[in-house]
Amino acid sequence: MRTPLIAVLSGVLASLLFAGTAGAGVAEQSGPAPTGKTALTGNPIYKSGKLDLKKCEEQPVRPDDLDSSRIYLEFLMDCLNESWEYQLTKAKLPFSKPRLETISRIGRPTGCGGFPEGAQAVYCPINKKITFFLSPSILSQPTELFLFQVMAHEYGHHVQQLSGIMGAVDSRTYKSDKDFLPVLRQVELQAECLSGAFIGSVWQSLGRRQSDFTYVQRAATDTASHGKAANIAYWLKRGFDQEGPGACNTFSAPKSKVA
Repeated sequence: MRTPLIAVLSGVLASLLFAGTAGAGVAEQSGPAPTGKTALTGNPIYKSGKLDLKKCEEQPVRPDDLDSSRIYLEFLMDCLNESWEYQLTKAKLPFSKPRLETISRIGRPTGCGGFPEGAQAVYCPINKKITFFLSPSILSQPTELFLFQVMAHEYGHHVQQLSGIMGAVDSRTYKSDKDFLPVLRQVELQAECLSGAFIGSVWQSLGRRQSDFTYVQRAATDTASHGKAANIAYWLKRGFDQEGPGACNTFSAPKSKVA
């Protein structure tokens, strides 16, 4: 029987997610990433169609083995780079590859502070790095879809950074944490949807059972930063079904879907 992993969906603190995003990636971009409201609700990435990469070969991975899990993620990163580079190019948006670091203990520097307790992986927009915590819980079930989905989620944050979405969110003025929290949920649920879009686009090549994807959906739990479990599952499935970022405009969605 499968046992749901604790905190498998990436937990990113607001201070970690947005530290230094205003201007951090924009100044070095070579393309016309949108700003302001356009970046959030009318972003060209939404009109770029389905993801074109249809094949991503998963590497063998062994339980409780750091090296095989690290190699698995590195190969997955290659797929994500290929897929999203083409997608951003179609949208006439700039592209650069993120960095990846795997760690075996929390507290390690990420570029946006120390790796936070309770997170599985984080993305730092300052250095465009994904830091993935290969914890005992996720290593114990490496053949489940969690490694794949969490990595795709963090890459979704990289897509948000490159397309101007993170910069637009960071440039707003927030009166309090309570004022900021609904926007943070929109960001996280969008990354969830972007992960689903990638998974859906390569699903047929993975040779997995539908229950593998369903299990990840059902493992979602209510969190303040990521929203209700039902909404996490909704956006993940919406991206999966439509196989493209056009499904993922959380900034124009009804409030009930981003709560």
